[in-house]
Amino acid sequence: MEQPQITGIFDSHAHYDDPAFDPDRDQLLAGLGEMGVSAVMTIGADLDTSRVAAELAERWPFLWAAVGVHPHGAAELPGDWLAQLTALAARPRVRAIGEIGFDYHYDAGWKEAQREVFEAQLRLAAELDLPVVIHDREAHGDTLALLRRYRPAGVVHCYSGSAEMAREVLSLGMYIGFTGVVTFKNARRALEAAAVVPLDRLLVETDCPYMAPEPFRGKRCHSGMLPYTIARLAEVKGVTPQALAETTAENARRLFGI
Repeated sequence: MEQPQITGIFDSHAHYDDPAFDPDRDQLLAGLGEMGVSAVMTIGADLDTSRVAAELAERWPFLWAAVGVHPHGAAELPGDWLAQLTALAARPRVRAIGEIGFDYHYDAGWKEAQREVFEAQLRLAAELDLPVVIHDREAHGDTLALLRRYRPAGVVHCYSGSAEMAREVLSLGMYIGFTGVVTFKNARRALEAAAVVPLDRLLVETDCPYMAPEPFRGKRCHSGMLPYTIARLAEVKGVTPQALAETTAENARRLFGI
């Protein structure tokens, strides 16, 4: 498949702090504009990566940052972690708290630690009037329960739930983000969910360096690969890829206050 020619792309979820980008990070970022990418949210997963995300966004005018503690980091945090995160959230290019949430894929035995850290960050986002970037892996019921309780503005990223759950997320006023998973052969569930998401609540993302779309599956992902994801979602939504890129970019700018 030839890569679609699309401009004005907003990658709503990337991890450019990741060591996978160490060999050529600056070169890659410098070339994204030529690949049609106009803006990127680079997302923290702990205090260190959140700091790097904020610093990267201050160096590159098309980058914005989210800062937060991913559920994998919930069990090992310094006593002043929330104060550190609050200070990071005050950095000039930070526009969200994330990614935060639940992840029961590897070990659900430390659910309580995940819950405490997730709820603390939901409260912080409310205090700072910032949207949240939600990570939900094999924890749909618990995630929805807290979203119902706190009703944050934000996005459930790398969406993996059902169409029925998507309708409830939408009823709470949130956005839903899709990755290159929609291009995979076994993408039926993701595509069914995408079909019920209105265009004005849809975001596109890479989650790079992970989730590379076909025909790059298994390789290091980057924002320049988003046209394949956009083209597949455009088919589902019955619009042109360029129109979907423009609408999702507008959605991301509205959500993140950019």
